[in-house]
Amino acid sequence: MHLKNRFLQISCDGGAATGKSTGAKMISKKYNLQFLSSGLLYRYASYLILKYKPNDNIIFLKKKFKNLNYKRLNKINLHSPEVSEHSAEIAKKRKIREILKKFQLNFSNKHKNCCIEGRDISTKILPNSDVKFFFKCNLNTAALRRFKELKKINAKIKLKDVKKALRIRNILDTKRKNSPLLRHRDSVEIDTGKLGKRAMLAKMSKYVQKVLKIKYGI
Repeated sequence: MHLKNRFLQISCDGGAATGKSTGAKMISKKYNLQFLSSGLLYRYASYLILKYKPNDNIIFLKKKFKNLNYKRLNKINLHSPEVSEHSAEIAKKRKIREILKKFQLNFSNKHKNCCIEGRDISTKILPNSDVKFFFKCNLNTAALRRFKELKKINAKIKLKDVKKALRIRNILDTKRKNSPLLRHRDSVEIDTGKLGKRAMLAKMSKYVQKVLKIKYGI
């Protein structure tokens, strides 16, 4: 669906492996929205720090993110255990969050039709988004989902280790001082443990259509 001369911004939040990326990508494709994953930005920042070991992370990242082409991130492996662990740590750093927040705000200002997914999109990045979704599922479901993804990269990985890592990551995300994972009061809950992809997209589309009808009568 093409939104000619109409603007739509969607924010998607949720914990690790809750299906928010899948949901955000599907709804972006359906409504022809520009898609951005804030988690991928943090992974890229970690990748750069681990690879180049700069003397000053802040100055270094400001330069790297100033004219970053987001689409090139899909060509880099940003899902190694080292990057995953490191990204959770830098996500607690206020100055690093400010750099990535600026990139996300510039993205949303440039692309009036967009969908951004992460952990603080509805609360910090796009508090005025037209539609807000909050994704959730139980830990076992999330762990199995992430395990299947990582198994393609590392055949030796164990499910119990993935589950432990997710549990720790969720604690870090919800307890951190700077921009913790919170559900916005206006967000629509999407429980991906109870929904398949088709049902997930149908539920999300239902709320998007409500907004479009109110804003534009379509």
